[in-house]
Amino acid sequence: MFYTDNKLQYPVRVETPDPLFARALQQAIGGVEGEIRVAMQYFFQACGARGNPKFRDLLMNTAAEELGHIEMLATAVAMNLEGAPLSMKEEMVAGDRAIAAVMGGMNLKNLLSSGLSAMPVDSDGVPFDMSHIYASGNIAADMTANVAAEATGRTLAVRLYNMTGDAGMKDMLQYLIARDTMHQNQWLAALEELGGMTGAFPIPNSHPQAEEKTEFSYAYLGFQADDSAPVPGRWGEGPSIDGKGTFTTGKLHPSDQKPDLGKAKPKSGAQSEQM
Repeated sequence: MFYTDNKLQYPVRVETPDPLFARALQQAIGGVEGEIRVAMQYFFQACGARGNPKFRDLLMNTAAEELGHIEMLATAVAMNLEGAPLSMKEEMVAGDRAIAAVMGGMNLKNLLSSGLSAMPVDSDGVPFDMSHIYASGNIAADMTANVAAEATGRTLAVRLYNMTGDAGMKDMLQYLIARDTMHQNQWLAALEELGGMTGAFPIPNSHPQAEEKTEFSYAYLGFQADDSAPVPGRWGEGPSIDGKGTFTTGKLHPSDQKPDLGKAKPKSGAQSEQM
């Protein structure tokens, strides 16, 4: 059950409307790094969370927060579109301001499809299609994915912050950046509760490692065409991060097997020479 009090989570103000910046803000709504992505990701992770209910509560609570972020950004988009032209005639009358708004980069979808309002699209007007929602049913895998989601989201928010000189937009973005900081840390804290690097990894930790091909479990393999050794790094020597092995570096030699799919089946649409 979701409730609303019709109030914004954090104040949104725009001192100088900027239709081009409204287009940029759309990325934070419907882009792959945006708020629709994380809201739906945490929501579906929560819906499928099994085990200790506190993780479901953490996910659902944060999903609700992210819905509020969508509302804030949608309000900011609409406020930045104030003054944008509504017709070609107005564009002619408005002169440089309209030309800058339309020809200079305003997303026409915000004009033609939503009447100068935000939409569930990215900065190019491409609708968010849910293809970047990761909800695996494995709580550690999901928490790890969430760290990455918040990292890319915070990166986007910082880029948006650096794009604008509007004091109101900068203030709102600093709030969103701060929340991204917290969310990164809360997902990492959840992973720590799940055992941290040595307890949660490798994911899933329920599969017996003794049954996997252990000679490859911690081997960094090179695939250089000249058969040279791969570039050395922490991932190629010393104890593994999960504490369950030792990194080695080597070259992968091909097996003797060559792929042979056999003859094509009758009525498969293949050429007669393939059968």
